[in-house]
Amino acid sequence: MKRWLLALVLCLSPVFAQHPADSAFSHIYVSIEGGEQYPFGDLIDAVENSFYGGVGFRYAYLENIDGFILFDYSYFKPVPEGVKIYGAHQFSGKLGLDFKWKAIAPLAIGAGFVCDWVRGDYDEDKLDEISFHNDLGGTLTDNETEFGWFARLNLPLIRKETYKVGFNALWKELWTLPKRSEMLSVGVYVERRIW
Repeated sequence: MKRWLLALVLCLSPVFAQHPADSAFSHIYVSIEGGEQYPFGDLIDAVENSFYGGVGFRYAYLENIDGFILFDYSYFKPVPEGVKIYGAHQFSGKLGLDFKWKAIAPLAIGAGFVCDWVRGDYDEDKLDEISFHNDLGGTLTDNETEFGWFARLNLPLIRKETYKVGFNALWKELWTLPKRSEMLSVGVYVERRIW
């Protein structure tokens, strides 16, 4: 069976070589992005808006579909009085696909999965982590990891041969319990084509 599979792959390889635009990884891009995040739902009462910065990797997956991986960092300050943490560090990783339809070009619509890692910023010398755990913000003294999904709009604004400047709007929902956590990110990116 392995020999037949290998033979099939070798026979089909000239097809992909003749049509490189249709094959995965025929184009690869790297980017940097910055913007602002706006909490929604219960998060509005918990944290302030925050700036974020990140990096990205995008690749051609199929003719009208691009895959991408994004990583960003943001620092959220708490809204309520009496919270014993100074803020929360958030590292976010996203894996998704952008779909490009000719009817709405150059706009691309994307979706995918998100993983957020959050840790509270507090003074370890002044707080007892065990007794603090049940206070407001106390669960963030250890690492919190949350998973969810996102949808995004990607609009290229300026295109050059190897560079692109664009606008991203991303809505994410984390599958936290007992309620979901939602957030909107709006940012500008600069992207460079590697090949």
